[in-house]
Amino acid sequence: MSELERLRHAMRATERPDAVLDLAAVMREGRRLRTRRRVAGAGAATLATGLAAVVVVVAVGASGPGDPAPTERPPPVAVAPPSVGVSPMPEKWPDPTPPPTVARDEPPPKPMGQIVDSGVRHGTERRVYYFVPVSVPGAPKVSIGLAAGRQAADGSLTTDILVNDVDGSDRRAGFHQIGYDEGSAAPVPTFGYFVGPAERITGTVDGRQVDARLVRWSADKQVMIFWFDPAQLEPGERLDGIIARDGSGRRL
Repeated sequence: MSELERLRHAMRATERPDAVLDLAAVMREGRRLRTRRRVAGAGAATLATGLAAVVVVVAVGASGPGDPAPTERPPPVAVAPPSVGVSPMPEKWPDPTPPPTVARDEPPPKPMGQIVDSGVRHGTERRVYYFVPVSVPGAPKVSIGLAAGRQAADGSLTTDILVNDVDGSDRRAGFHQIGYDEGSAAPVPTFGYFVGPAERITGTVDGRQVDARLVRWSADKQVMIFWFDPAQLEPGERLDGIIARDGSGRRL
């Protein structure tokens, strides 16, 4: 006889006129029935938990046949869902070259005025200096830059270094930006420009003086282009000082 049947039998005994209610038996059987229901409920919850654990194992990594069964109350496992609409970053882009900020086929700036030949040769190319137009945000009085380039036999130009002011005026009296070689394909002799009636420009390095070669810019006779012979001043070597003098030897 099951627990439920025993409970019903104990309760039906009260229906007979001569029967005496055994209250203790009824309560005992009722407790036993409730206990069985609680145990059954816990077993159902355990089964549901076990199924959830199986789903996680299958999704993350299947367990082998010899692995232990999941515990009754496994700790909660959070599995992040894959991102939607986001592709993984490739280990290497098809083209490692970053996209250009300017057009690749954009022609180089056209020289302003005459191109100055320095007399220095790099194979079949000659080292030249020339001014080109520039635009500096916030500096409306800066419109020219001095370039050190190479000119091929066909007349084409390759610019190695371009220097220009970043504020003020590019025609103020005195020295402006000086260009130094920084590991170019062909060494660039130190160069720059001076505005004023200069007839001699002398640089100082390691206590010795080195004279620069000078050529007036064809577009403005007040602008003097200068550079140092690489045999006297190694390209890239920094000057300790530089001065300009007029035809009378007076320092400008």
